[in-house]
Amino acid sequence: MSETHVPHPHLARRKAQGAALVANEHVGFNGWLAATITKGVGSMWCAYAFAALALVSLPEAIHQGVVSLVSWISQTFLQLVLLSIIMVGQRVLASASDKQALQTFEDAEAILQMSNELHKLIEVNNKLTAEIHNASCRAADSRTT
Repeated sequence: MSETHVPHPHLARRKAQGAALVANEHVGFNGWLAATITKGVGSMWCAYAFAALALVSLPEAIHQGVVSLVSWISQTFLQLVLLSIIMVGQRVLASASDKQALQTFEDAEAILQMSNELHKLIEVNNKLTAEIHNASCRAADSRTT
């Protein structure tokens, strides 16, 4: 085997790009605005504020009866408060996903580096094997002549 190792061009692009993270996906003004609003609404402080806002209408819902109370719980409290709590959960999960993506990226980089080093060792081994073969052939030729 006399071919020299040429790394695939994708490896250089991959190294320059880095791991794909959630924070890198928001592009332009609309993306920035959506991310900013999502961060604000997707906070526990916003969930607390929504809960306080919803509780303002609770006494009236209680006085109007069971149907009105169930309606208040499902349409007012749950929708307002759970929206923010779900968004907080999504942010936590996205952060965990980013950590996992970064770890996977770094693991892949280490494996690619080991593969490259292994290929270099194989090239050295092939070169030494060829030298040993040539030396043994020369020795055999010198004995026969």
